[in-house]
Amino acid sequence: MPDHPPERQAGASARRRMVDAMPSNLGQHTRAEQLAAVLDARIRDGGLRPGESIGTLESLRAETKFAYSTISEAVRLLRDRGIIEIRPGRGGGLFVADAGPVVRMRRTLLRVPDHPETVADAVELREHLEILIATTAARHRTTRDVADLRALLVGMEQTRTWEDFVRANWVLHERIAEICPNEMARAVYVGTLGHLRSTSSPIGDQMTDEYRQQRLQIHCELVDAIEAGHETAVRDVVTRHNVTA
Repeated sequence: MPDHPPERQAGASARRRMVDAMPSNLGQHTRAEQLAAVLDARIRDGGLRPGESIGTLESLRAETKFAYSTISEAVRLLRDRGIIEIRPGRGGGLFVADAGPVVRMRRTLLRVPDHPETVADAVELREHLEILIATTAARHRTTRDVADLRALLVGMEQTRTWEDFVRANWVLHERIAEICPNEMARAVYVGTLGHLRSTSSPIGDQMTDEYRQQRLQIHCELVDAIEAGHETAVRDVVTRHNVTA
């Protein structure tokens, strides 16, 4: 006779499968990002169709034993990428979203292997798109957008490690991209950030405080230019941002 009921053994097995599925080579990815990647793969590999349920926050919590904050962040990442939708109320939960062509293209970009040449391609493509994304943000920013960007700058300044600083940097750039109404450009840009997130800094803890302050200052100038709606200033800051990166 087994020591535990079959349903408990099944639950433990599911948790092991979920945790074991998390890649071991994701560099600076957070646990929430790893969980989001596993859930995305589950949807794709399982052939789940739009509208099919993938569970609830509670069921994912029971399956992984992760904190609710980790589950919520993973769900937010997938929702923002257009991969899942959240339905409230009775019978609600997490469901596969109806992926349009833009979302499908973003998924394709994120599935490209992270070889060194791929990362170099992502950097080149991101730099070409940066001015379009930033100038469009300057044209369409709202008071709420600017407030969010300011809050993210504060978060960057308060980070304790270089890894956390870089991660906060990507979040800021993703938020700037959200302002851009050009879905195609936004999808490609965010897709390139997905590859850059998977790389680690070649300098890491050796990064000087002076360089970190320079990077923070240039991002502050970028947000200032976006808030002012000054497209010429945005272009100048983006050029310096990419040259000194």
